[in-house]
Amino acid sequence: MNQNQTTNILVVGVGGQGVMTASEILSEAAISQGYKVKKTEVAGMSQRGGVVSSHVRFGHMVLSPEIPPGEADILLGFEAAEAMRWSHYLRPKNGARGGMAMINRLRLAPPIVSLGLFAYPDDPVSAVRERGLEVHDFDAGEIARDLGDLRLVNTVMLGAISDNLPFPAETLKECITARFAAKKPELAELNAKAFELGKAAGKK
Repeated sequence: MNQNQTTNILVVGVGGQGVMTASEILSEAAISQGYKVKKTEVAGMSQRGGVVSSHVRFGHMVLSPEIPPGEADILLGFEAAEAMRWSHYLRPKNGARGGMAMINRLRLAPPIVSLGLFAYPDDPVSAVRERGLEVHDFDAGEIARDLGDLRLVNTVMLGAISDNLPFPAETLKECITARFAAKKPELAELNAKAFELGKAAGKK
């Protein structure tokens, strides 16, 4: 990405997955690099299980916190169907600036499915690919489980997009580990491992 352009990242998932935390960390990292940042977020009807989305925009001048449809550079999908539902926000492939979806393969039906308001798609990741978008998908939960803590999914997902940001991946990693370094150094080390494993998974 061109450092002179606004970077638009849309983070989506369901309650309890760490969507808002991920957007906060992305914002902190961008601010540390001197960018202007605007962020907005919407939580669903329940704290855990309701749909959650967060718009993060940063650059040298950012006027609005909301990403217009068709303008997102990165769609960070913590849940597969939510990634599909928001995929129209991604920038279509057009030269060098097409958007990219990074999707956790997790299938977690939100309350709108159990209420009969939304039918869960058979293959949401393939549906995003069929739109002609660049898609990277992997099982972030499996990586987190192997490390012994499912809460690490959000660090894994941030690692996965870290090489696609207009600042060094190490900057994002440091923002994550700094949250634990003083009081819980063992968690800082665990999150560093999760970040690197996510970074590798995002390249496949």
